Amino acid sequence: MKGRPPLEEYFGTVRRRLHERDLGPLPVLLALAVTWAVFQGLNDKFLSPRNLSVLSVDIVGTGMIAVGIVFVLLIGEIDLSVGSLAGLAGAMFAALNVNLGMPEWLAVVIAVLGGAAAGSVQGLFFAKIGVPAFVVTLAGLLAWNGLMLYLLGTESTINFSEDGLVAMLTSHYFSTAVVTYGVAVLGTVAYLLVSFHDRRRRGAAGMPHRAVSEIWARTALLAATAFAVVYVLGRFEGLPLALLIFIGVIVATDLFLRRTPYGRQVLALGGGVEAARRAGVHVARVRIAVFVASGGLAAIGGLFVASRLTSASSVPGSGMLLINAVAAAIIGGTSLFGGRGSTWSALLGVLIIQSIASGMALLGVEPPVQFMITGGVLLAAVVFDSLARRAAESRGRV
Repeated sequence: MKGRPPLEEYFGTVRRRLHERDLGPLPVLLALAVTWAVFQGLNDKFLSPRNLSVLSVDIVGTGMIAVGIVFVLLIGEIDLSVGSLAGLAGAMFAALNVNLGMPEWLAVVIAVLGGAAAGSVQGLFFAKIGVPAFVVTLAGLLAWNGLMLYLLGTESTINFSEDGLVAMLTSHYFSTAVVTYGVAVLGTVAYLLVSFHDRRRRGAAGMPHRAVSEIWARTALLAATAFAVVYVLGRFEGLPLALLIFIGVIVATDLFLRRTPYGRQVLALGGGVEAARRAGVHVARVRIAVFVASGGLAAIGGLFVASRLTSASSVPGSGMLLINAVAAAIIGGTSLFGGRGSTWSALLGVLIIQSIASGMALLGVEPPVQFMITGGVLLAAVVFDSLARRAAESRGRV
């Protein structure tokens, strides 16, 4: 029997997902578009190359932490210690580099390993002893924050070199057109090749796979987005190194979750602990690994925050960094109930949060109003997540 044309099959899939209210990232993208349109209408500098360039760097620190939060949310848990771990990583780096004279690269490695080690300790208490993740990470929030303050000393701030490795993370830009557009071309071609390879592999195994027309449509959309970003950012200072690293981390972690056995175990665990155990998942090991990833990524995010300030301070441990990171993961589409979401959620969510902050700053709106608006957006995202889960349960998919 002859199948339907690829394009008809693609639009049929879209109609089915709309009917089942499985909209994927579409609501978040629409929310981002509305946010940008509103702020651009209120202030025509919002979508200027300068403001978008600043926005593209400002999202990285919080975004990195949000990627780690996505891992924890996928198993249906929460990590309240990431803000303190981010601040601790910055303090460790500054104390080792500035106070003890350690080379920057080694101080960076130790700071990141320190975050991962802290995450592993919390994971052990949760997975092996059975202490609830909420309690373990709340204790971590207090303990790591105290250690951060101890390392910073009485001044609560340690300044480091503005020309060093860590400072360069958020101050370096690629301005040569050959490099910036080359990155866009390489990314697009890589996506196309991986998509066709995946299509052949799934087809050979007799599994459902994307139509050729869908692959080309997605590739064209990616190319248009990549070239537009490069063009706009190139009109100011160029493509930020920080943004490039952030996108690389998102792609790598997304591939890890979707293409590796360990990543699939994380998703399976979010669907139900007992079912995952019966399927052969080593529950304790996966839980510990998730908290290690969260701690390591929190440390990396903390270094980007410190890089933006060219100093280590107590600001990351104040609580707002934690709130924004968790909100970014949830607003971006990762479910609070586990089992649904991707690391791209971190990018979409942090874009919305930082866009609101940037737009409000341009309009001269006071921070309390920003908090109320961000809180409203977060509540809307959680409500949408709850309704989507209820709809899935009614269809027998959860």
